Amino acid sequence: MSKPYRISELASEFGITTRTIRFYEEKGLLTPSRQANSRLYSDSDRVILKLILRGKRLGFSLQESCEIIALYNPQQGNEKQLQVFLNKIQQKRQQLIQQQHDIEIMLQELKNSEQQCLAYLANKSNSA
Repeated sequence: MSKPYRISELASEFGITTRTIRFYEEKGLLTPSRQANSRLYSDSDRVILKLILRGKRLGFSLQESCEIIALYNPQQGNEKQLQVFLNKIQQKRQQLIQQQHDIEIMLQELKNSEQQCLAYLANKSNSA
């Protein structure tokens, strides 16, 4: 086993707070050992934290990230894990495409409303 990581080292490495790390620990995702009052995190804890944060950047919920992480099985080649990950990526992409479409519609509606208001105000000031 390599040198264990202290909570402050992981927080600094990943640009997060120690409170965030303790949150994941409270959820049972990280299992540090204890040495006096210090938490010591293993390489495995570090990888899990890295995967959780990556999932978060990709827009996955904590539950979704945990489902993917739980499927990790290097003896089996991780094919099931990769397939689930791929499915979630595709679902997330479709969701974002739909949201993008919805935003484009809303922007057009705002533009139309803005033009109507400007036209009304222009007519009102011309008739005054």
